[in-house]
Amino acid sequence: MPRRPAATDSLEALAQDTLACERCPRLVRWRSACSQSGPRAWRGTPYHSRGVASFGDARAELLIVGLAPGAHGANRTGRPFTGDSSGDFLFSALQRAGIASQPTSRSVDDGLALRGARISNAVRCVPPGNKPSPREFERCAPFLARELALLRRPAKVLCLGADSWRAVARALRAAGYDVPKPLVRFAHGARYRCGELEVLASFHPSRLNTQTGRLTPRMFDSVLALATKSLAR
Repeated sequence: MPRRPAATDSLEALAQDTLACERCPRLVRWRSACSQSGPRAWRGTPYHSRGVASFGDARAELLIVGLAPGAHGANRTGRPFTGDSSGDFLFSALQRAGIASQPTSRSVDDGLALRGARISNAVRCVPPGNKPSPREFERCAPFLARELALLRRPAKVLCLGADSWRAVARALRAAGYDVPKPLVRFAHGARYRCGELEVLASFHPSRLNTQTGRLTPRMFDSVLALATKSLAR
């Protein structure tokens, strides 16, 4: 049975706790160091360099979960999948699906809005080499579990990548959901149910995956269609 959030908790409180978190010393150092080693186009640009809170509809029925903020995307701009090629791929697809108000996500003040969906990450700070340690996943897990509890209408969760797939399963168990054991093996298009909640998987829209053809717009659209099927929106 999914647990109810504390009466005093809220998505706004979760966002503030995310911004203030310094539980992972390695990530705290790295998120600040990124601003000194970024592409020339961003040299001298102020970086967010803190934990990145989720973004989107507070009454979302679909939660999209990535791995972690991009070094020069979300870590720079302060919003998930914003300011890099992964975001370009993702939000273009979300607009085609009728979820995003525009096909690009460049900055927190660009006017982008989501309808019926929210975007989050398994780990809220950028990790070196896009590889959080097991301990860093563990420290960050309560944020995702809280979010699942606070979104009172989630009908579906779309996991972007194998690490997100495993992290979401752990967070669902922590939030009181009955997750299948053993966990369904990750694959593009994999899915399972926890009561009324459905969990789906896609390859992550990283540059490596999208530029090599491992993940194409058509492949992602097909999974996104399943993720949005029967949602009220």
